[in-house]
Amino acid sequence: MDPRIQELVLRLPVVLFSLTIHEFMHAWTAWKCGDDTARLQGRLTLNPLAHLDLVGTLCLLFAPIGWAKPVPVNPYNFGHPRRDEILVSGAGVAANFVAAVFLSMALRAMLAERIIVDNDVGRILFMVFFQAIIVNFSLFAFNLLPIPPLDGSHILREFLPGRLAAEFAQLGRYGVFILVGVVLLERRIHFELLGYPHLSPLDVPLVALMHVFAGPSITHAVFGG
Repeated sequence: MDPRIQELVLRLPVVLFSLTIHEFMHAWTAWKCGDDTARLQGRLTLNPLAHLDLVGTLCLLFAPIGWAKPVPVNPYNFGHPRRDEILVSGAGVAANFVAAVFLSMALRAMLAERIIVDNDVGRILFMVFFQAIIVNFSLFAFNLLPIPPLDGSHILREFLPGRLAAEFAQLGRYGVFILVGVVLLERRIHFELLGYPHLSPLDVPLVALMHVFAGPSITHAVFGG
């Protein structure tokens, strides 16, 4: 099988899993905070079909950016609107972070115990794990950017005083254009971190997280430092 096709086949379930847990945790946390809007619309589920946006999923497979269907939230149902908005917005990225850390530690343990060895099955298993680690750490870091409509913008807005929060919310109408600009421009800027040259700004947190949790050897396999 062509390596590019094999990578795509292995990446698809990883993307489905990663987007699904992200959106499910948004819906579950909103429900626990008193808003059952997502539950009533069938979003309180681990069924990927309930959460996926076709274009966003294809973009995450083939491009450096992607998305799922936003979970509907009615903040008027929250008992503590500002606190609950922060909790709901942070729940998705927290799910991706926990998944990435767990997978990183599991992969390190399996390599150390030689559960994963250098054969066809071992290489496929390694590829699935490190794809899952990359995707989940990427979703964690990218969604924390304070750019509407990303989760980081909702969190930042709730920490701003009233007038500043209202003015910041107005950026939402330009959010998509800002995101596209960031993705296009960041590839033209390069850093060196931990011996890995030519990292783009969005690669920096990914490399740092992988270096800490997955370990230098796995990070090297991904970034070829």
